[in-house]
Amino acid sequence: MGLTASVLAVDAGNSKTDVAVVTVGGEVLATARSGPFRPPAVGVERAVDALGEAVARVFAAAGVTSVDQVSACLANADLPVEEEQLAAALGARGWGADVDVRNDTFAVLRAGVDEPRGVAVVCGAGVNCVGMRPDGRTARFPAVGRLSGDWGGGWGLAEEALWHAARAEDGRGGPTELARTLPAHFGLGSMYALIEALHLRRVEPVRRHELTPVLFATAADGDPLARGIVDRQADEVVAMAAVALTRLDLLAEETPVVLGGSVLAARHPQLDGRVRELLAARAPKAVPRVVTTRPVLGAALLGLDRVGAAPGARARLRAHFDA
Repeated sequence: MGLTASVLAVDAGNSKTDVAVVTVGGEVLATARSGPFRPPAVGVERAVDALGEAVARVFAAAGVTSVDQVSACLANADLPVEEEQLAAALGARGWGADVDVRNDTFAVLRAGVDEPRGVAVVCGAGVNCVGMRPDGRTARFPAVGRLSGDWGGGWGLAEEALWHAARAEDGRGGPTELARTLPAHFGLGSMYALIEALHLRRVEPVRRHELTPVLFATAADGDPLARGIVDRQADEVVAMAAVALTRLDLLAEETPVVLGGSVLAARHPQLDGRVRELLAARAPKAVPRVVTTRPVLGAALLGLDRVGAAPGARARLRAHFDA
């Protein structure tokens, strides 16, 4: 019979997956990384199969065969029914005695707070927001795109910039430097050329995310339309945070608001400044903080919260990932 550790922590995102095996004392026995976790694209079983390869590697490196608690924070676990499906699929693998599945935004939140209390807004490829209290209450949004009222994130910002730039060039919209800076990023001389290149896949659609930094640079140079798009993203971030704080009755208490994901972690001065300004007006007790720690730390802390961490375990775990 093999050894048993306390927690298998999983942070599975749209671009990469991190896993770690952690003891009740906060010691990290092993870590591993694998590719994206995309059940909507490949199906639940194939996605979990791919995750299983990383788990097999981390178990072998840690010298264990199972854990007490699987703490899995997964992209695309946006609805409770999806969490249940994924929990069943992970539970069937026999990796741990208990399986807890949450949306991956909870990992960012827990990584950024000292106790399971606060709100997190993640603005990466997309945008999402969650909140939690120590008594187990949570706040969340469906976060499945425009269908659920979402706006922004890296992909959304790039799409918005392209839309305005196209209309500026053909006369349907107002002028903006985006009509020059977006195609120039790909060495093209006009929006028409960029539209054609994207439509005919001479520029692969996946490269659209490269246009988000171009949008921020154009805004920083003073383009009014680009600045308006950035301001709108800040408005959305604060709207989500304020609603989550309200739902959890935390507006009147000093509460961390964790800002994560590639767009917010970049600390673009206009976006960061406006988020803080609007948050101070709408939720004066909120304490914003940008977190860049690997979210697998948050998944591990959520696992230790469930199994009961030994004294000093959380600090030891943080020290490992902050090193």
